[in-house]
Amino acid sequence: MSGRSLDEFGSPLFLAWQLTNRCEANCLACCEESGPDKGWKDELNRDEALHVAEQAIGMGIPYVAFGGGEPLSVPFCWDIFEKLAAAGITLKLETNGRHIDDAAADRLQAMQVQCVQISVDGSTAEVHERVRPGSSFDAALAAIDRLVSRGLAPQVVFSPTRLNVDDMAATYELAKQHGCSAFVTGPLMQLGRAAWAWDTLACDEETWRDAAMTLRARAIALGGGLMLSIYPWGILTELDKRIESPQAMMLVVPNGRVKLLNALPFAPGDLRRMTLAEAWDAYRQAWKTDEVRDFIARCQADPNLLRHANETWYLRETV
Repeated sequence: MSGRSLDEFGSPLFLAWQLTNRCEANCLACCEESGPDKGWKDELNRDEALHVAEQAIGMGIPYVAFGGGEPLSVPFCWDIFEKLAAAGITLKLETNGRHIDDAAADRLQAMQVQCVQISVDGSTAEVHERVRPGSSFDAALAAIDRLVSRGLAPQVVFSPTRLNVDDMAATYELAKQHGCSAFVTGPLMQLGRAAWAWDTLACDEETWRDAAMTLRARAIALGGGLMLSIYPWGILTELDKRIESPQAMMLVVPNGRVKLLNALPFAPGDLRRMTLAEAWDAYRQAWKTDEVRDFIARCQADPNLLRHANETWYLRETV
């Protein structure tokens, strides 16, 4: 049975919102090429971001997921979270954990944030921090423990590379020991820094397949209790599937532009120039354009085009 057409949705089912491109770390496989000096000069300010939140509430968007960069590094992030939560919107947070002290954990508990994903790329500080320079293994584990103690068992997200794939099963075991609710991984995405270092960073298909098999075996041996989620596709397959069946979601990047997907450079909407509802209309129309379809087809032949993913191109057919 085919899914519903994007045109049937009067508003997105969820909003993926990057509050900033700044992050304390320079992770080797970062999809967004974030870092301490990578904040965009034109990122939305507090008033602009609150206006977007108010529009999301007005449109009845049920789910908002915050990523980055590091969303908790934004001084006004709590104003956004609490406004949305008070309106009954379900929240997800993707973070490195550094900013989740006891006070932050209390606030997340009070808002009953549905999902907190914390990046852990190794079972030891040596492995984790080799893949995530500038991050803190101890801070990530401490954040997990604080959340678990408050009934907000987080999910661990693991990005497999040649540097840590052999440690993936051990990292799963560590997540189980600390009381996490899920372990999320999948093939490395050829985006951001990973796209530029693909030949030296990415595992070959056989290595990834064997590592995933070992991970599944470890999960069975440990007796369950920690959900294992392995994303089935690489980014090229993802693009092929999305052009035929786009998700009812929008990606808002730090300067308020609205993109189709983090793997695509096209930004048909700009929340400084249009409302969120108008951007949703532009988003739905953009998926139908030859420009987007042709770019996805060219990516299949030349994956190096994915190096443009973090750019924000206006669509010639919609401007």
